[in-house]
Parts: sequence; C-alpha cells; structure tokens
Amino acid sequence: MKQTLQLKLGQRLNMTPQLQQAIRLLQLSTLELQTEVQDALDSNMMLEVDEEHEPINGADRQEVDVQPVDIPKELDTDSAWEDSFDSQMTSFSGTPGEGSSMDFENRSGDAGTLQEHLRWQMLLTNFSDTDQMLAEAIIDAINDDGYLGQTLEEIHETVNQGAEEVELDEVQAVLHLVQNFDPSGIGARDLRECLLLQLRQYHPSTTWRTEALRLVEQHLDLLASHDYQQLMRRLSLNREQLTEVVGFIQSLHPRPGGQMSPPPSNYIIPDVFVRKKKGEWDVELNGETAPRVRINSSYAELIKRSDNSADNNCMRSHLQEARWFLKSLKSRTDTLLKVSRCIVDSQVMFLEYGDEAMKPMVLHDIAEIVEMHESTISRVTTQKYMHTPRGIYELKYFFSSHVSTSTGGEASSTAIRALIKKIVAAENPQKPLSDSNLAGILSESGIQVARRTVAKYREAVSIPSSSERKRLV
Repeated sequence: MKQTLQLKLGQRLNMTPQLQQAIRLLQLSTLELQTEVQDALDSNMMLEVDEEHEPINGADRQEVDVQPVDIPKELDTDSAWEDSFDSQMTSFSGTPGEGSSMDFENRSGDAGTLQEHLRWQMLLTNFSDTDQMLAEAIIDAINDDGYLGQTLEEIHETVNQGAEEVELDEVQAVLHLVQNFDPSGIGARDLRECLLLQLRQYHPSTTWRTEALRLVEQHLDLLASHDYQQLMRRLSLNREQLTEVVGFIQSLHPRPGGQMSPPPSNYIIPDVFVRKKKGEWDVELNGETAPRVRINSSYAELIKRSDNSADNNCMRSHLQEARWFLKSLKSRTDTLLKVSRCIVDSQVMFLEYGDEAMKPMVLHDIAEIVEMHESTISRVTTQKYMHTPRGIYELKYFFSSHVSTSTGGEASSTAIRALIKKIVAAENPQKPLSDSNLAGILSESGIQVARRTVAKYREAVSIPSSSERKRLV
C-alpha cells in the first residue's frame, strides 16, 4: 500500500467548556440549578450572593411586637407560676389520663414506617419470647402494601434456623394475632383475605356485613369481572341491594399498608407565571427562583494590579469563570422566557377554553419561530413548569402529536384525550361505551381515529376498558 498525503477542508463545532456549561445550565430544573449555583459560590471566590436584590419573604421578616412584662421582685410563697404568668410552653393535649400524646394506650398512628407501627403494637401485646420472635419474623415479611410477602412455610423455615424449634401451627397462630393489629387487614396473604379481615372487624349487626362476607368469600371473581347478573342470582339480591353490598366492599382498603406510608408529595416550583392582563396573556419569570449572584467588586478591584503573581493569575482565572457563569445564567433566563412566550402565543385557545382546544404543536414549530435548534427547545422545556390559571403544567405538556380531521385540519392528541374523558364521564355506567363506539363518536365530530388509537389514548388518561367500567347504577 502506497502512502500519500491528502488535504481535506471541513467545518466542525468544538464544544468549548463555556458552551458545555451553558448547555448544562439550560437543561437543569429549578432545584438542580439552585444546587449548581451553590456549588459555584463555594468554588469561585469571585461570586457572591446578591443580597440587595434578594427577594424578601414577608412572613419570614415580619416583626413580632413583643410587649414588655413586669416581673415582680417577690412572689407569694404559696403561689404557683401559672397564677402570675401565662405559660407559653406548648403542652400535650389533655392530662396523662385524658388522651395525652404521652399515653401509650391513646397513641396516634403516626409512627413513621409501617413496620415501626406494627412493632410498637407487638410490644404492647402479651407475647411470650417465642411468640415475639415469630411476630418479628412475620412483621419483617410484610411489604409496604400491608400483605405478607412470604409463605408461612418460608417464615417457619427461617425461624427454625435459630436455636429453638417451633411448629408451623405456632407461626399460623401468631399470624392471626398480628392480623388483628392496626391498620385493619394487615398481614393478609391475598386480596380476599385482606377484605375478609376488614369485614370481620365490623360488628355482626352492621348492615350488609353478612352478604358482603359471603360475596368476598365465595364470589369475588364474579365481582372482579363485573358479572352482576350472576351475583344477584347467587346472593338472592335485587339490583338495589347488590349496589349497597358492592358499595360497602368498595369502602374497604385493598392496600392497608398504604394508609401508614402514603407516597411522598412532590412539590413543584413554577419557573414562569402566565396571567391575563387587560385582555392579553402576559408571561413573566418567577423572581423567587431566579439565581441571585454577582461578582464580588472588592476582589475584582484587586486584579487591577499589574503584577503577574500566582495569586493574581488565579484571581483572573476565577473572574473569567464567574463572568462566563453569569453569562450562561442570563442566556438560560432569556431562552426560557422567549420559549415560554412563544408557547403561550401558540396555545391561547388552550388558556381560554381548556384541553379540548389544545393546538397540535411539535418542537420544530417553536424552534422555527425563536430561530433555535430543536435540541435547545427540548432542553429548555424539560423539567420547567408554567403556572397558568388552569393549573401548573410542564412545558413539554404543550407539545403533542396531531390527527387529521375530516375538514382537512388537525386535532391535537391532548384534545382528543380530553374529549374521550368527557364522553366517558357522560356515558351510561350500566352500558359503557367500547373503544369502537368511542371511535365512532369521534368520527361524527370530524376526528378520524382508529380503535387502536382510541385504546391508546384511553389508557394514557387511566380510563379502564368498557368491561371494567360497568357499574350497577
């Protein structure tokens, strides 16, 4: 092979550190940006918090008017402190014998995790050492939903690995005791047992308790398939009576453990606010989330010296990095505001009339208007939220695919999902509409969608199938 020299011309975009920083800041969420800003403040001596323009929370800075209290020099020997002064100390509710939070018998159910709540009840139960060991093993096997995650045989085998041998009947007996703990239905091995445990804790004279026990114990599969005709025949009930029984069962908790450990709440801080002022929709940034940083003027003045010492060069480097960081923050703010305004201008009908008026829009549409690349629009709309009179939405929410209409126009998939929810909400619960029926109704409105597309949109908004939506009334 002969070696030769070739000359090629081409263009290539080099990702400088400054450009990489600007792109990274653009795609950060509000909470992530606050962390990034704090890291920059900790690592760069030239940056400081701009306290002059820092927003002040009136609730935090509110002055408390404290009135002076005249304290007598001497008190009567037989007087109490409360006779002369009002105690400001937070007290427990009631006396120790009257519902105090220190009273273990009246302790509230807020005990952190489900296992901690169950162990607290176990310690209040008169267990022997062996039974307490079995109760510990059973509680450890209960999952977050409140169900027993292991079989009795597995728990029995685990316990018998210790020094003391126990019988399987003992494990089952302790399980029955644990199943009497709070919350009701805890320690069940399946849904049927969970519902039965809850029903059995009602007083025998409770209305429809006997019928509900019989239904859950013998005909739970018919209830799951919504075969109400068979249920009425098997239980010898009419439609109104069966409705009462089913309503009683539906009031129970299928996941008893979820009552003790609810899912954590996710708090969203909007990045932009949209308000209607004088008939026009106005977009403004959330000033509370804007980074409040600036260059330290005192340190910047020190760099004006002409020497080339190592300390001075280090300060020059920090100053340059600080300027690039502030420039990247401003670029992020300007881009977010520009894209948000463009989205609002394109989705005025949504702000006026709701989801059913959502206009189909893709990233390319906004990229052309603001003259940016689609990847930039994707970054700036990820994990950024807009507060509107209709609620808080992620900027990504306003982008959706489209479906052609009979008039030659386009309908947004978001609008179609909203229409499906509206149609299903108004349907007859005894004869719910199938996906084919929904597609026919949408076709009459001029929206041409296939049955498979309707099923996909229906599942996207968490609407069950027609057989699962069937109700007695």
